[in-house]
Amino acid sequence: MPTMPIRPRRWRRGGKVGAPPGTIHVDPDAPAPVIRVFAYGPEEYVEQEIRDPDALGEFLGRWPVVWVNVDGLGDAEVLSKLAETFDLHRLVIEDVVNVHQRPKVEQYGDDLFIVSRMAAILDRLEVEQISVFLGQRGVLTFQEHPGDCLDPVRDRIRKATGRIRTQGPDYLVYAILDSVIDNYFPILEEFGERLEALEEDVLRNPGPEVVSRIYAAKRDLLTMRRAVWPQRESVNWLSREPCALIQENTRLYFRDSCDHIAQIMDMVETFRELALGLVEGYQSSMSNRMNEVMKVLTIIATIFIPLSFVAGLYGMNFNPEKSPLNMPELAWYWGYPFALGLMAAIAGGMVVYFWRKGWLRSSPTTLKED
Repeated sequence: MPTMPIRPRRWRRGGKVGAPPGTIHVDPDAPAPVIRVFAYGPEEYVEQEIRDPDALGEFLGRWPVVWVNVDGLGDAEVLSKLAETFDLHRLVIEDVVNVHQRPKVEQYGDDLFIVSRMAAILDRLEVEQISVFLGQRGVLTFQEHPGDCLDPVRDRIRKATGRIRTQGPDYLVYAILDSVIDNYFPILEEFGERLEALEEDVLRNPGPEVVSRIYAAKRDLLTMRRAVWPQRESVNWLSREPCALIQENTRLYFRDSCDHIAQIMDMVETFRELALGLVEGYQSSMSNRMNEVMKVLTIIATIFIPLSFVAGLYGMNFNPEKSPLNMPELAWYWGYPFALGLMAAIAGGMVVYFWRKGWLRSSPTTLKED
């Protein structure tokens, strides 16, 4: 799985309210752009990191496919130069730097602008925006931070495995989106393992820490659902709508990605229902434990009620010398052992009665927990 730094979720929109459309307002905390170029054809490829976007002229138009990957959105001047080089609409760059975008596909003439959500999980789920531009001059991708799930695509280009070196830029876009989508599967597998562990904790050791982990899993699954659900619509558009830059044989691969998204959505909904069931199971488990405690306390109190009656009876201040009816057993030689024996017999009899009724035995839930 890819490694991504843990970053706080941000839902703040960049720029001022009422700013003109196409205004580029970068986050001052965003890292500086790092530009890496992959230029390739069937026989050879070039991989190079560049500092100045003007150096892209050495690659554009000279290779069958040129992929420019930008990690970091912290320099408005670099982004503007890239926009000029690829003839990007100003609204495209605005959507690139405002990283709250919903997954979508927008068409500008024959060019396509695609927004997707890329996920990774360490201690919690992290989702970031990846923007993909497919134009006449190549493929341009923007990411918020270094570190992604696209290394398998890069390795296929380097090693010329599969069909990628023999296909056009539309197939590269498919490979990028497919890698982003397929990366959700190992994340969901880890979620499944976490939910199984939480289920065991709910049954065996429920507590505030367990329910906090359950709610954290529910929040992450909701975040994943928000990232994946609109992505199905955008990939479905790529597989069906006519576009000059997407060949008909590539649409078949986008349809396969649609199937993967449908599988992911099924798994997300299943895990969300499971997480909801864990919350209900936690509440039921805590209620059962409370019932067990209340049952034990009730039995103890019930046993001590007749014992308290006996102790209270013999604690009354009657003088047997005044009347033979005034508690003559107070003058007995064996009066004290008799009182203790009477209380022991009452308590023992009640315990035997409760046992035969099954009130002292563990409930099925308790047996399952043990």
